[in-house]
Amino acid sequence: MNFASTRIITADINSLVAFYEKATTTPAAWATPDFAELTTPNGVTLAIGSTRTVPLFAPGSATPAANRSVILEFLVDDVDTLWGALATWISDSDVVSEPKTMPWGNRSLLVRDPDGNLVNFFTPVTPQARAKFGL
Repeated sequence: MNFASTRIITADINSLVAFYEKATTTPAAWATPDFAELTTPNGVTLAIGSTRTVPLFAPGSATPAANRSVILEFLVDDVDTLWGALATWISDSDVVSEPKTMPWGNRSLLVRDPDGNLVNFFTPVTPQARAKFGL
């Protein structure tokens, strides 16, 4: 079994896709006006579907902007440089934590996307953390 993707259901697909395209500098591939995917260079995919896709699975099975337990994480080359770019357009109210080094060796920036989902952009900075990611 292979983990294929993470999917976010949203009531405003255009806004959410635009956020992730801008934050990751990765263009989305739109399959339909209700479904887009951003695939990172290492092949991990973030799928974004509109609420109109939910009934295709099971009516009422997903609710947009209701996540309070998942953090999406993106490994980046330099989180401080990314923070400089994000700080020019992200709302202060969406910044949960400016870059700081965590006890496990990653320098992390925690923000909320337009639906309120937590997003962690991180750079491994200690030798152990860098080794874990083959850096």
